[in-house]
Amino acid sequence: MAIVSRSGERLTAGGWAIGSNPLPYRLEYRLLTGDSFVTERLSVAAEGAGWTRTIELRRSADGEWSCTASSEGAPDLPPAGGDVSMLQGADDCDLGRSPLTNVMPVLRHDMHRGGGPADFRMAWVSVPDLAVSLSRQRYSFVQGTDRGSIVRYMSPDSGFTADLELDPDGFVVRYPGLAERLAPLPSAAF
Repeated sequence: MAIVSRSGERLTAGGWAIGSNPLPYRLEYRLLTGDSFVTERLSVAAEGAGWTRTIELRRSADGEWSCTASSEGAPDLPPAGGDVSMLQGADDCDLGRSPLTNVMPVLRHDMHRGGGPADFRMAWVSVPDLAVSLSRQRYSFVQGTDRGSIVRYMSPDSGFTADLELDPDGFVVRYPGLAERLAPLPSAAF
């Protein structure tokens, strides 16, 4: 679930989730974007039986990324954080299992109104381990609908594809197999 606030071309959001794959966890996050919906900060905390992890991922105005990570306990997961030098040229973060972070490139490039395909480099944060890596992604407008549009998300590295149903403002209404909106904007819940 996410609570989202939009002011012009900026987003502030907070959310939480529970999951069971690859082990039971609870996740909480906070996202802040700057102008043009470009990531400024993503803070994430995950916890499970006997373990906790946190990361704070930041992108400076000149495009430099930094990541601070912490871990307690020893679950069978990859380490939190990662080498941010590979994120050069990325404007956005993408938090695993969260449709909210898919909207930033869509909104910046008006993909919900047509156009594409467009390719992006993203700072991918996998869940629940909170490992950070580079993710190449492609978005393209598929069609307009009576309630908004459909934009296709594709990962060239994995071959994963999903058709995201968006409202007229470019926010995800339905991400097949992942999420569906519960309430309309200005406080959208996913």
